[in-house]
Amino acid sequence: MPDNPLRKIPKVDMILESPGFKRLEARFPEALLKDVLREHLDSLRVEIKGGRKSAVPGVEQIVQEVSRQTQALMEPGLKRVINATGVIIHTNLGRSVLAEEAVRAIMKVATGYSNLEYNLEKGTRGSRYGHCTSVLKRLTSAGDALVVNNNAGAVFLVLNTLAEGKEVIISRGELIEIGGSFRIPDVMKKSGAVLREVGTTNRTYIEDFERAIGDNTGLIMKAHTSNYRIRGFTHEASSQELVELGSRYGIPTYFDTGSGFFHAYEGLDHTREPIISAELKTGFDVISFSGDKVLGAPQAGMILGKEEYVDVIKRNPVTRALRPDKFTLAGLEATLLLYLDAASAAQKIPTMAMISESGGGLRKRARRLAAQLKKRCPGAGISVVDTDSEVGGGSFPDMTIPSAGIALIPRAMTVAAFEKHLRECRVPVIARIEHERLLFDMRTVLAHDEADLVEAIVSVYTDAP
Repeated sequence: MPDNPLRKIPKVDMILESPGFKRLEARFPEALLKDVLREHLDSLRVEIKGGRKSAVPGVEQIVQEVSRQTQALMEPGLKRVINATGVIIHTNLGRSVLAEEAVRAIMKVATGYSNLEYNLEKGTRGSRYGHCTSVLKRLTSAGDALVVNNNAGAVFLVLNTLAEGKEVIISRGELIEIGGSFRIPDVMKKSGAVLREVGTTNRTYIEDFERAIGDNTGLIMKAHTSNYRIRGFTHEASSQELVELGSRYGIPTYFDTGSGFFHAYEGLDHTREPIISAELKTGFDVISFSGDKVLGAPQAGMILGKEEYVDVIKRNPVTRALRPDKFTLAGLEATLLLYLDAASAAQKIPTMAMISESGGGLRKRARRLAAQLKKRCPGAGISVVDTDSEVGGGSFPDMTIPSAGIALIPRAMTVAAFEKHLRECRVPVIARIEHERLLFDMRTVLAHDEADLVEAIVSVYTDAP
């Protein structure tokens, strides 16, 4: 009978006593090493039995594989990456990059105790909800404000508080869906509110809202179509019309604006992005928006509006399930304080700075990095190109920003293979493929990422077969 290949697998004791495994025990937890070894040997047996592996590895090879797998387990799954896609608020890559002031504020409360729920003036228990309220009210002239952990939670909380068991009137053209299958109708159903859609996809009039008002109407709602635009033969009821209608019938009005846009910056006034203070001035009773989109802060949901409505929302028991932690509040408040000086905010908040960075500056950076790459990657096709960036994150859907980047044709391997290897680097690089070439858009490559970007490209190019 032929030898059973399973018998050739080294004994566990032999592996454990090997010099290579002993060295691993100095680097990794012993229990974890043994778990990985057991799992690897089990997998090896399955492969041999299934005929997928014929050569049986020796002790040294097994130890090397155990080392690789253990190292992978010990590394955090959430890691820094280089965003070379040109999408500024990239949902899959963590959305907004925080300002230095926000990072410092988070570090301060992360490395010590804080007055999260302690009133320093009175020496008594306080509320975490007061930390951002003052600056939000100053920025927007809102009667009151509440911060929750994200805008989806804010939408749910507003609907559940103001319209549970009642109808919410909203235009059919505003029944939005955003990433992750977050749909207004689904959230409304879970909140206990009853959807009452009016008008058509492309045309809705204030008369449609008025005809839908009945004894069970609880809320008139508007949702900003932040991630798409309907063009052509269109009409929508204006904010002013909705507010006046709600006031006439004694029905509260609510606007989910999606993004937090505080100032009408030059070059962005054509985007139709609602400015929070202006919408509140129109008279909406409640407004909500995200912190980690255009605002450029940590993930959070802001609920602003008239004091009587925000106060009742605060007292909803569900609010506790949606409360933000100290890191969110610290980073958010630091970011909001920057907005007190609009010009300074445009420079200090990375999201706003990336949106406004000039094409000339981007081309200069691209030329400098391209020159380094040409020296270190001989034979590769490397050039500086004009391209277009996007704001992303469900904001400014019809807006592209002229940009500059580096195009690379690897020669020694396919573009797809090169792109895959870049994602496997020590600092993964996320680029895009256009016209059979890799494109690195400089608008989203942070200054402190430039050296790591070059090293990643060079390492993949050098290791190419």
